[in-house]
Amino acid sequence: MSFETPIRRVSTGASKLAVAPLEDTSTFKNRAYSALKEVIVSLNIYDQPHEVRLDERQLAQSLGVSRTPVREAMAQLEREGFVHSVPRRGIYVVRKTKREVIEMIQVWAALESLAARLITQQSTDEEIGRLREMFTTFEDGRLHAKLDEYSEINIEFHQAIIAMGGNGILVGLAENLFTHMRMIRRKTIGEKDRVERSIEDHLAIIQALEARDTERAELLVRNHALGLAEHVARNANYLD
Repeated sequence: MSFETPIRRVSTGASKLAVAPLEDTSTFKNRAYSALKEVIVSLNIYDQPHEVRLDERQLAQSLGVSRTPVREAMAQLEREGFVHSVPRRGIYVVRKTKREVIEMIQVWAALESLAARLITQQSTDEEIGRLREMFTTFEDGRLHAKLDEYSEINIEFHQAIIAMGGNGILVGLAENLFTHMRMIRRKTIGEKDRVERSIEDHLAIIQALEARDTERAELLVRNHALGLAEHVARNANYLD
């Protein structure tokens, strides 16, 4: 049975995160953590002019639990860099600085390019073929679906590259990093010509993987990620 909490509606002010009550009373801390993390990651945090403040009491009421598991979940989320507490003010969702975002992307470029190398050496043709299936709607380099739909496909593509590398340590290193990055990817994908360039880059990466061209696949994946870093450096003034 899945205990993931559906996201219904999120407002931008304090005390307004809407989460469904937890139906099962076991492992409150872990399930509160999963529910709150999912809601936080879903926020378009970089589209908002101010930090989002969280209210423990309201969140506990929404989840149908005491404040203790919510407080414990918040502590874990703070250790992972998703929220930060301000004495006498409350708990806020973290907005990364431009420098932090660029550094995260640079690390991701190294991890994902290594995964691409591993894919050319050990993944099956069928597995690589599933990457191409993600982009059958976009093979002329143009967006024919809603931007939100493409944004999710884009995110799934990069997650799939990491997973297909087949290296458990690599997957573990990338997990939280990508959770942070998906928030900025959701923001940047609609800027300038990012969609068209993204589709073209992804299809070129898939072709290199299909050809088992290890060096080219690794280079294309790394350059694709670093291109995002360059875009952020030039255009993401909202991060300053």
